[in-house]
Amino acid sequence: MRITATKLRADIYNVLDRAIDSGEAVEIERNGHVLRLVPPAKASVFDRLMPHPGTIVGDPDDLVHLDWSHEWKP
Repeated sequence: MRITATKLRADIYNVLDRAIDSGEAVEIERNGHVLRLVPPAKASVFDRLMPHPGTIVGDPDDLVHLDWSHEWKP
């Protein structure tokens, strides 16, 4: 969305809320220059996951067929 500085001043909160809600950048024209306000990309739920070292990655069926007899102590 491209607007003038005057339009931004008249309706700044609605313009900012619209940019936040839509994720669309706002281009503001002033004295022949263009400024861009770009909201940050929304973080995915997966970006907040903590790493768990030692977690088994793979097919769980492979674990069923492993020979665990060397680990067994009566």
